[in-house]
Amino acid sequence: MSVMPSIRRLLLAGAAVAVVVVSCAVVCAEASVHEYAGERFAGVGNGFVLHGGSEGVYASATAESFVRFEKVAFRRTPEAASVAEEDGNRTVTVAAVIFEAGDRDAVGAVSDVVGGERALCCTPGMARRGGCTEGAVVYRAPVSSNATGRWPKVLAASFLPGSLVAAFPDETVAVARTGMYSLHFVHCDASLAAGQVVAAEGKTIWKNSRGYLPGRMAPLKPFYGAMSLAFAALAALWFARYARFWREVSPLQNFATAAIALGMVEVTTWYLDLAEFDASGVRPAGTTFWAATSGAVRAAACRVLALLVAMGYGVTRPALGCGNARVAALGAAFLAAAEVLDVGDNVGIVSDHSPARRLFFILPVAALNTVFIYWIFTSLSRTISKLKARRMTAKLEMYRKFANSLTIAVALSLGWITFEVHFKMTDEHNERWRVAWVIPAVWELISFFLLCTICILWAPSQNSMRFAYSREECEDDTEHDDEDDDVEDTRPLIRAGPLSYVDNWACYVTQDAKIILRTDSGVYAKAGEEYKRV
Repeated sequence: MSVMPSIRRLLLAGAAVAVVVVSCAVVCAEASVHEYAGERFAGVGNGFVLHGGSEGVYASATAESFVRFEKVAFRRTPEAASVAEEDGNRTVTVAAVIFEAGDRDAVGAVSDVVGGERALCCTPGMARRGGCTEGAVVYRAPVSSNATGRWPKVLAASFLPGSLVAAFPDETVAVARTGMYSLHFVHCDASLAAGQVVAAEGKTIWKNSRGYLPGRMAPLKPFYGAMSLAFAALAALWFARYARFWREVSPLQNFATAAIALGMVEVTTWYLDLAEFDASGVRPAGTTFWAATSGAVRAAACRVLALLVAMGYGVTRPALGCGNARVAALGAAFLAAAEVLDVGDNVGIVSDHSPARRLFFILPVAALNTVFIYWIFTSLSRTISKLKARRMTAKLEMYRKFANSLTIAVALSLGWITFEVHFKMTDEHNERWRVAWVIPAVWELISFFLLCTICILWAPSQNSMRFAYSREECEDDTEHDDEDDDVEDTRPLIRAGPLSYVDNWACYVTQDAKIILRTDSGVYAKAGEEYKRV
């Protein structure tokens, strides 16, 4: 049974599972337009906070950057309004605090009342010492009200006596300094606790000087544009040779063709997704979903391709036997895990802060990557040992080059994982957001490097079948396979032909006194005065 149909069926099944798991994320896809619909406040210190968004914003003297409020309002329950009336019909204020990461200490103050933590709301003791009004949000005001570059910026909306709605004015806050900005809605009234106040409607629009893309994502647009051109060049070279030598193409080369096509679809879809996001400020949910899905499929296909190469599929063996199902199952599991991670990372995510739940999705992908790496290297070692034993120097040299390239790719991956962990652990407040785009970009480049290596080593040519499997090469392997513990399918993948010029050969005598000549192009037995192919 061929490996291709089975792998294809299980990969499609894995994709279906992943789509069901993450389909709800498509419905709530947002953009750099942050919409509020039912979010609730959470207790932080001695105050109550609703996170309104975080984005890296590029400022420029020639283009406008801003955070714009449009019909942002909060609604309280009648019970909360009644409590306020019992307290003397006092006015309750909700503050919108916009601050740059470097000015985060300007919001709140250290208080002994809350155990030494930063207090967001002014306590009676702090009010007696001066500098704030009891029950109000604590922040350090800019030195000058005209200093547009000084932060934080604070807007206010109030619940008047008997009113159920507090609305912010439609206002645009200009951003004159490049930085990572966060918006927090804060109130300090206990009568509005326990989720009795919700963000009822409205949105904030965040715009960079370069467009609507969040600052962390902005450099990825030209990057994916360049990657689209790189894949187009690789595809043009590959398909030109494929069309020229299509009669000599092996199944492994067909799989490489599919990997190239998937890579082209992925990077092009990402570019179109980011371009539309940048132009309109609204991220297209469908395009984002398919970009994430094509990326997961491409990642799974490339890993399966590398594993098939390492196992000698189409080179030292025509089929995988029982290994067929295991390869397909591992590929399907990786596809499902990668789909959940990629869609969760991109579809419905607006802020530049990565969600904490991301770690939960990363762990399965990391574990499956470890399984892939271990299996690839162990299989590669066995394949190289077989080629050495059979003295197939041409194939052996090809596999040694692949092993060297794979070692470089894995070393780069391990080094980059270490850097990524260090980068994120030491950048708690996303102050290095301007270089964060390099992390996904390098992963794309490593994958592209490995795909190019396989394409160079297994490029279609008039000698392609010289490196393909033939029945005679594995006659002695049908008794026992160390990898699968099953009998291999020995259907030949190359056509029989006359004895041609070869660089390597070996001659030996069997127990029944038959003379066997083994060459790179086949195995021949002496019959009478001439050798005949067996």
